[in-house]
Amino acid sequence: MPTTRPRYTVTDTGEIAGMLDAAQRRWPEVRDRRELLLRLTAAGSAAIAAESQAEQRVRRRERQQQALGRANALVDVDALLTDAAWR
Repeated sequence: MPTTRPRYTVTDTGEIAGMLDAAQRRWPEVRDRRELLLRLTAAGSAAIAAESQAEQRVRRRERQQQALGRANALVDVDALLTDAAWR
């Protein structure tokens, strides 16, 4: 089928064969190696997405910690605890 998109050739040897064998053990009901390759690719994509989200959570938490650390210098706590802050 004609396409302008790139095509990839994957040969079921070496490291690829090992990954497909592991996928076969993970999904024993799937006998088609092509289907295993697609599932393996989807699983890798999901793992990368989860890892990325975890890294984003860590960075967000670090930014929150930094903001809380700067809050003392930016906010007069004593003024907030009295009515002076609301006048």
